[in-house]
Amino acid sequence: MNPILIITNLPDKTSALALAEKLIGTRLAACVNVQAECTSVYRWQDKIETTSQVPVFIKTLAQHYAQVEETIIAVHSDELPEIITVPISGGLPAYLQWISDETLILDRK
Repeated sequence: MNPILIITNLPDKTSALALAEKLIGTRLAACVNVQAECTSVYRWQDKIETTSQVPVFIKTLAQHYAQVEETIIAVHSDELPEIITVPISGGLPAYLQWISDETLILDRK
């Protein structure tokens, strides 16, 4: 078991919820938190940009990262979407087992 947290942003709540439902429906994630809209400030192509985004936290296993990344890219409108992976090095053992149980079904196909 190698749980990870994947962080991304979507341009609006509708697309964030659609991503969440797709990841849960395909068992690529055990849980997806769709956060409140926030303002992001960043430099893109030599310009400072300010935009509204909806942060999304995805709990899954490292072995599913490539498929989650592919799913995010497929639904994302940005040329270069933020996709960051954070290893989960500890936590409530029963919760970490739940992440594994909810996503391992892919391995049985």
